[in-house]
Amino acid sequence: MTTATPTPRPTAPLPSAAAAALSRLECALLPAAVVVAVTRYEVASERTAELSHLMDARDLTRSEFDALFDAQTVMAGARATLAEAGRLHLIEVQS
Repeated sequence: MTTATPTPRPTAPLPSAAAAALSRLECALLPAAVVVAVTRYEVASERTAELSHLMDARDLTRSEFDALFDAQTVMAGARATLAEAGRLHLIEVQS
C-alpha cells in the first residue's frame, strides 16, 4: 500500500496583490463600530501630528492645546474600543 505525499504549497509570503485583496476583504467584513473606531483614531492621529510641531516650538495657543487634548482623548477612546474588539492590529505598527 502506498500513501500519497502531499504536494507542497507555498504559504508565505503572499504576493502583494493577494495581501491587498485579503486586507480589503477583512475591512469589508468588520463590524461598523470597529470601522468607526479606526477612522476616528486615524483622523485624531493626523490632527495630533499637525499640532505636535507647534508643541515642540512651545507656540501652542489655548485652543490648539485643547484641540491636541481632544484628539488624544479620541485616540484613547478609539484604542479602547479596538482593544475590546481584539482589533488593535488595525492601528498598531506591525513588527
